Amino acid sequence: MTPILEVQNLNRRFGGLQAVSEVSFAVAVGQIKAVIGPNGAGKTTLFNLISGTIPADSGQVIFNGQEIQGKQPWQIATAGMARTYQNIKLFPGMTALENVMVGRHCRTTAGFAAGMLNLPWTWKEEREIREKSLELLELLEIGDLAQVEATSLAFGQQRAVEFARALAAEPSLLLLDEPAAGLNMHETGEVARLISKIRDRGVTVLLVEHDMSLVMDISDEIVVLCFGQKIAEDVPTAIQHNPEVIRIYLGDGDV
Repeated sequence: MTPILEVQNLNRRFGGLQAVSEVSFAVAVGQIKAVIGPNGAGKTTLFNLISGTIPADSGQVIFNGQEIQGKQPWQIATAGMARTYQNIKLFPGMTALENVMVGRHCRTTAGFAAGMLNLPWTWKEEREIREKSLELLELLEIGDLAQVEATSLAFGQQRAVEFARALAAEPSLLLLDEPAAGLNMHETGEVARLISKIRDRGVTVLLVEHDMSLVMDISDEIVVLCFGQKIAEDVPTAIQHNPEVIRIYLGDGDV
């Protein structure tokens, strides 16, 4: 399968802590791939390295065949990679629709001056942004909440708004950092269904997650980290029975 993302020998140290150590893996086009591991395993640091939030000490990140290590986050987003965060980051005082519209900024052409002058072609672009954003809310089954203040929504609905905002950038790869964090069992099931729906739309997904039922339910492959190192990479059924994973991460029993 063709890789959309290749991580090669990635390293990052914070003082005396080696947060990520020689991590390598690939994500194939059309996959849902999960990264799991105990707290402090380096999962979020890995996401930050991939998305350009922090620089790597060494190693490579190749996205769609192009080296992106060292590029700014906005450049990586423009190239087709979007991400969400463990803690939902919606704009207060803005509706769900307005939050999603913000996500299309890297796909728009109107600059500050054109917006201030209120030029006719900017009206057309504004309408297109609004229509596309509403379409994404409908896709994620919260179109009827478009005009509701985003931060007043239920937690699971806020997560759906965050997904829609990330999709507004038209990514080919979506990074989800603990999408089930803070959700109850029902909401987690809904999020799992939405992630599968996103993949079926043609977006490859790489996620960090602690909820093993979600991971095992939707993932094609799983990478396991421990103390910044990759200790396993395989399909879910193999990870469930991997002795090293059981010993280091899962305890005495299976997932």
